[in-house]
Amino acid sequence: MARIRVIEPEDARGRLREIYEELAGKRGKIAAIHKIQSLNPESIRSHMDLYMTIMYGKSSLSRAQRELIGVVVSRANGCEYCVRHHLEALRHFWRDPLLLKCIEEDFEQAGLDDRNAALCDYAWKLSRRPAGIDDDDFRAMRETGLDDQAILDATLTVAYFNFVNRIVTGLDVELEPDPGGYKYE
Repeated sequence: MARIRVIEPEDARGRLREIYEELAGKRGKIAAIHKIQSLNPESIRSHMDLYMTIMYGKSSLSRAQRELIGVVVSRANGCEYCVRHHLEALRHFWRDPLLLKCIEEDFEQAGLDDRNAALCDYAWKLSRRPAGIDDDDFRAMRETGLDDQAILDATLTVAYFNFVNRIVTGLDVELEPDPGGYKYE
């Protein structure tokens, strides 16, 4: 159970009700990560703007790569809620159950191509040991053809998931019975 009071959609009024209705319309349903912010409705709106920019905005990183980064960061932080949600999203793009299982358990054993492996390595390291990032990490990404814009987008994605993982774990957001079923494209 969440550590703070949450206003459910059926009890929402005013601006919160509008935001919930907009979310349900655009995303297909309302996630617990949004409901946990119900006491500050505008934070939900700002959160969604940031999420949509980072995860759906124009980028040389694919949607699948951004979801992959989300799973790796969330695993690094022990945020099962976000692992489950973003593994479901990744499943939408990658339909290989064995590959997804490997990514869930240990991305280093998943047999990813060099570009995706470099993104995962960077995501893990930036989440676990941010002060340890060095020129070798950037060289490894550039050697796979990632340019500065892609590296920026990867960094923004890593930072976003570290932010959300702390909301989820700090406030003890519970995983919904069905973490899938959102609009992924």
